[in-house]
Amino acid sequence: MRLGILGSGSGSNMQAILDAIADGSLDAEIAIVLSDNPDAYILERARKAGIPTGLIDCRGFKTKYPLEVQAETAAALLKAEVDLVCLAGFMRLVKSPLMAVFPGRIINIHPSLLPAFPGLHAWKQALEQGVSESGCTVHYVDAGIDTGPIILQAKVPVLPDDTAESLHERIQVEEHRLYPEAIRIVASRL
Repeated sequence: MRLGILGSGSGSNMQAILDAIADGSLDAEIAIVLSDNPDAYILERARKAGIPTGLIDCRGFKTKYPLEVQAETAAALLKAEVDLVCLAGFMRLVKSPLMAVFPGRIINIHPSLLPAFPGLHAWKQALEQGVSESGCTVHYVDAGIDTGPIILQAKVPVLPDDTAESLHERIQVEEHRLYPEAIRIVASRL
């Protein structure tokens, strides 16, 4: 299973996938890592691991993911012979043509128990709403914002003294465990 990773930040989920590959618990390889942020640490992590990297040039847009750029992303993933696309902290909304090229083969990890708290800063939303538990979800990507079919979820209690940072940190521990497991499940279905 050849994975293409799209990320915008530190790459801790990509590192968890790499670690699972290294310890033999995930039979896969990361073929390419692409980022829309030239300063994202995910690119440095990939380079240190000897993984090819590339930049996604969104033409100066801060949040928009232009369709022609998505076509370029799809072409780079195809050239790398990617079987499954994993979004790992990728902060742009994926649509066609990327989804058309990889139908049912794009997954994402989100820091909430979807369908609760889709979108940005889900852990902050959970605290603001006063819920007793939060967590993370790995799901297939569809045309909506964090609305695709759920693959796996993990729960994390919200503690009385939690801050946004402490809750997010505990959620990330579960993300790092859950993402490789979800990739194994998806691989068994392809």
